[in-house]
Amino acid sequence: MRNSLRALLCAVGYFTRIPIPAWVGYQAGDLDRAARYFPLVGMLVGLIAAVVFWLAHWLWPVRVAVLISTVATVYLTGAFHEDGLADSVDGLGGGYERSRVLEIMHDSRIGSFGAMALLLALAIKLESLAALPVLLIPLALIAVHAGSRLVAVSLLVTLDYVRPDGKAKPVATRLGGSGLLLALACGLAPLALLPWRYAALIVAVWVLLRWAVARYLLRRLGGYTGDTLGMTQQLAELAGYLVCAACVYTSFGI
Repeated sequence: MRNSLRALLCAVGYFTRIPIPAWVGYQAGDLDRAARYFPLVGMLVGLIAAVVFWLAHWLWPVRVAVLISTVATVYLTGAFHEDGLADSVDGLGGGYERSRVLEIMHDSRIGSFGAMALLLALAIKLESLAALPVLLIPLALIAVHAGSRLVAVSLLVTLDYVRPDGKAKPVATRLGGSGLLLALACGLAPLALLPWRYAALIVAVWVLLRWAVARYLLRRLGGYTGDTLGMTQQLAELAGYLVCAACVYTSFGI
């Protein structure tokens, strides 16, 4: 139990700004064992986002409340995944050869591709969430934040890490067995908060997205990096919100 708790707290400390107890410390292999808890961390982030939205909506219109909720999640995670999205788009959009793509990704400066990706991603998040009924927004935040991290961590099941060092080096071990089952449970269970048609369509879209991203990364890089994990999480999050908005707009979920 103590080792499991340490692994969970390591995941919280790695992916959020939430302080963790000093006794947790750090040992080699901690983040390998923590990978199974990444969707659970996403559930926590989504829960906080939902609470912030609900409180903000008492004072401001839906769009403003959604924006405040998004600001809260960006602060809570240190823009960890958004940084991965920007770096990945800069590298994949600005480089052709594998070595050049990795070099651009490693550069801390943001380029035009990355800046546009961040702006467009933020716009899609705001508009797709604001298109949902108010009562559905908190549920979508919890479900999609958890599930999108499952999509990202699922890359550890079949792909290899392509950098000799980097932000994802500590989690570069393949995920499988009971760890994979736990990640699946934590990532998929929150979808039960949504209408079943929404949840089924989101899972289908996530499966297709995961297949497409894995295939693309294998072709361009031969595997994944920490930045591409962040990009995958962001793409899955956007896809989840877009599916919910489409279901509402087309009355598919009614």
